[in-house]
Amino acid sequence: MSAFSSRNQSLAEHIQSTLGERVERLTEHRGQLTLELSPKHWVDACQELRDQDGLEFDQLVDLCGVDYLGYGDDEWETAEATGSGFSRGVDHLGPGRFDWASRPEAENIPNRFSVVVHLLSTDLNQRLRVRCHPEDSDFPTLSSLLDVWSSANWYEREAFDLFGIVFEGHPDLRRILTDYGFIGHPFRKDFPLIGNVTVRYDEERQRVVYEPTEIEPRVLVPRVIRHDSRYLGETTESTTD
Repeated sequence: MSAFSSRNQSLAEHIQSTLGERVERLTEHRGQLTLELSPKHWVDACQELRDQDGLEFDQLVDLCGVDYLGYGDDEWETAEATGSGFSRGVDHLGPGRFDWASRPEAENIPNRFSVVVHLLSTDLNQRLRVRCHPEDSDFPTLSSLLDVWSSANWYEREAFDLFGIVFEGHPDLRRILTDYGFIGHPFRKDFPLIGNVTVRYDEERQRVVYEPTEIEPRVLVPRVIRHDSRYLGETTESTTD
């Protein structure tokens, strides 16, 4: 077990002793403990985090999905100023920068998706971040935590809607932010930034209609003009009413 700060040392030891081999990884970063669990121990370990004396994480504060496709890829040269950075940001074919017809085929990337929950013990004033990677990136599936913490209900629906993560045992797993006829999951990194259809209300038909999108794939990167010695003597444009 890694070294922990004095604030989290006893909590980390308690988690390790309680969950034993079910702990895949336990780390601390900037004062935040992160516990990683396998899918087969996702529910039973969370139940112990809630019920075990000294842990007592009675509140699920947040649950979200994460897509690690392209994680760590760098499109910008940030160590120093660069004359090519602007064009690279606009023109480079990074995640999501394609139209629906030319979207890439899905790949089975290990640990591409994860579900992250943030827990709070209101009695002990303790916080814990718990993460789990669904095994199949083509069809990410994880057991629902609704029977452990009821607040997981709408959070799991949101993760399903935006990332396509299916929560087995959820009684009402429907889209919650997008339209029921929406195609795809918009927070996935391989979802086109321009979407796939245009949705608008048609006054003549008096209903919502779906049409092919006419937006060109693009990324808006603002040019930053700094007023320093490098620009002295240059003519600046002024705006008039």
